[in-house]
Amino acid sequence: MSEREPEPDLAPDGGALSRIASWCHDQGHRDGYLADLRRLVEQESPSDDKPLLDATAGLLLEMLSERLGEPGRTVRHRDPGLGDVIEAEYPGTATYPGTTTATGSAPLVTVVGHYDTVWPAGTIADWPFTVTDGTASGPGAFDMKAGLAQGMWALRALHALGLPRPTVRFVFNGDEETGSAVSRPFIERATEGAAATLVLEPGGEWGIKAGRKGVGIFTVTAKGIEAHAGLDPAKGASAVHGLADVVRALVDAAAPARGTTVNVGRISGGTARNVIAGEASALVDVRVATEEETVRMDRVLAGLAATDPRVTVTVDGGWNRPPMLPGPAGRRLFALADAVATRIRAPLAELFVGGSSDANFVAALGRPVLCGMGATGDGAHARHEHVIVADLPDRVALTAGVLLGLAGHDSPARSTH
Repeated sequence: MSEREPEPDLAPDGGALSRIASWCHDQGHRDGYLADLRRLVEQESPSDDKPLLDATAGLLLEMLSERLGEPGRTVRHRDPGLGDVIEAEYPGTATYPGTTTATGSAPLVTVVGHYDTVWPAGTIADWPFTVTDGTASGPGAFDMKAGLAQGMWALRALHALGLPRPTVRFVFNGDEETGSAVSRPFIERATEGAAATLVLEPGGEWGIKAGRKGVGIFTVTAKGIEAHAGLDPAKGASAVHGLADVVRALVDAAAPARGTTVNVGRISGGTARNVIAGEASALVDVRVATEEETVRMDRVLAGLAATDPRVTVTVDGGWNRPPMLPGPAGRRLFALADAVATRIRAPLAELFVGGSSDANFVAALGRPVLCGMGATGDGAHARHEHVIVADLPDRVALTAGVLLGLAGHDSPARSTH
């Protein structure tokens, strides 16, 4: 099925958005949202801890039922080692004029978020969830458990206010921080035929991420010939020296003006000070903004060689995520979100960032997607990770407003009233 592109005139009218914003700013609803965020943060979910990941997946299913009722369809794709993928679908109540979708009478919107974090088990003991000085802090609060709660409460707002809703398919995965190897095919299937995909990763200051770089993860290994550094230096071929040649070539290949960066994050090799190293390796992170740069960096990686021909160089790994580039469908989707945001608060900043997410997979298939719909804050993967509490109601309202727009709610451009 070809993907339907959202129309730019579907922004809901100001009256509906005003009702949504008032509902989201209600103190009781704000308290409920923060309580759900606390529950999610206190349920730790490191990417490498299967029992904790399973417990978090169970908590999410419980919260969905509590906040939205039982889904019309629930699937839990189980994995023996990594986090399970949860799909929970809630039937909608509205249609685009003259159209239907594979899910029934209402257009489909897929809402994606990950529940795994980079924080090891036990972190919550010395870094408890805390709300102070206008921020909510705790392991995984910003990246991205606030977004998970936000998605639930956005749909809850439409339901509570009796406003039209698209069919919403939540997809929550537990392996995003390690590359989404398990969840990628499920995410790609779950977004097929969708009018839009909203990814609840953290946003910027009243902005969302319309573009992301692609990411390559590589291990470069040099193999030489061991020898005594004092007695037989000529018989040796240093893998460490060869790796140094390779590192320089990689660093020189970076092209920041074209959006390409290279980071050699870790180097290891050799056995002793007086032994010419027989083996050495480096872990390399490459970020690219375009497919053309992906091709160029592939050539660079394939051509890596040491100055000493006795040292062999091999490259393992690959491109974990393709670049997320805003095509025509994505730009129309951003225009809808911007119109909603302007009526709620202010125009959105259109952000292009170096980090990647599961949105990259969706965009690579030519499907309309917005990322960074989640909380405002700072400190992803750092001890100062936090969410700005005052922005939470507007962020929930923004998501709800976009869902309402995608449900085909009357706008000034189409209204017959």
